[in-house]
Amino acid sequence: MFQFQHIGYLYALGILPVLVLVFISAIYWRSRKLKQLGEERLVNEQILGFIPGRNTFRFILLASALAVIIIGWANLRMGDKSEKVQRKGVDVIVALDVSKSMLAKDVLPDRLTRAKQLVMRMTDKMKNDRLALILFAGRSYLQVPLTVDYSAVKMLLQSASPDAVPTQGTVIGDAIDMAMQTFTQNERKYKSLIIITDGEDHDESAIEKTRAAADAGVVVHTVGIGSPQGATLYDPETKAVKLDENGNPVVSKLNEEELRSIAAAGHGTYSLLQNTDEVADKLTADFESMEQKNFGSIIYTDFTSYFQYFLFVGFLALLAEWLLPGTNRKIKKIKNGSIA
Repeated sequence: MFQFQHIGYLYALGILPVLVLVFISAIYWRSRKLKQLGEERLVNEQILGFIPGRNTFRFILLASALAVIIIGWANLRMGDKSEKVQRKGVDVIVALDVSKSMLAKDVLPDRLTRAKQLVMRMTDKMKNDRLALILFAGRSYLQVPLTVDYSAVKMLLQSASPDAVPTQGTVIGDAIDMAMQTFTQNERKYKSLIIITDGEDHDESAIEKTRAAADAGVVVHTVGIGSPQGATLYDPETKAVKLDENGNPVVSKLNEEELRSIAAAGHGTYSLLQNTDEVADKLTADFESMEQKNFGSIIYTDFTSYFQYFLFVGFLALLAEWLLPGTNRKIKKIKNGSIA
């Protein structure tokens, strides 16, 4: 089975579209400048050694070299030797609030960033548990189904933002419904749901749905992020303070009472996110104290890496670009002037 050892490095591929836009802009700028001197085709003919399309070909070689080097950097590899091991753990679903109130800065750098840091720290401490990720606001969306591939959770967690959920608001009950659909239905234990939110819930059924989840064997923990005093919200597009219908600044406050009630109904715990490591340790300790099930599975202990092939192709592309002859910038005079 092929996999990337450092899958997060593939984010560097995002620079390629930027380079393409810069290159297209440069071509457009050059074309406009040449047209000021005369007909573009005639001006190009005055450039000694000019070959149509050469610059585009050189750019393609450079962009291709960059792409394959980044892929090589991420180290594509395949498992060679496998062992069947007995893994024991629980199913954990993280429901992360990505509503716009999570952009409040009463917790620095902001509530959402701190919540992401908590999930990252949890995954670093987890070993054999299966993990899933749900993003919710006015509606809930399953981003990662239950998996032991924590790197996939981390990668998708990076892009979590209010833009990921088109319907705004905070409906915790909908996140609970989504979690219940994600859990294995034929078991009444080994399941834990962690809800990370500021608690500004717009759904009165959250407590009732939490009790139903607890009756189905799900332990529900809540993590509150923010402050009871709250903070004004800023519109990320206008960078201005958000105002309500009366023209007053919108203040988002942490609703600890709601989150404590949900945790109590779900036979779980409530944590205020102040020290990330402490909360991560507390939650992972709760998982370890639960009755665990056997996830007997195959793991790979030896891998064959293929990064060297990608680096070799990248080197060849760079070498080909270097060997291409350049344009002689000395050109003949033309009627309307000359170019140096």
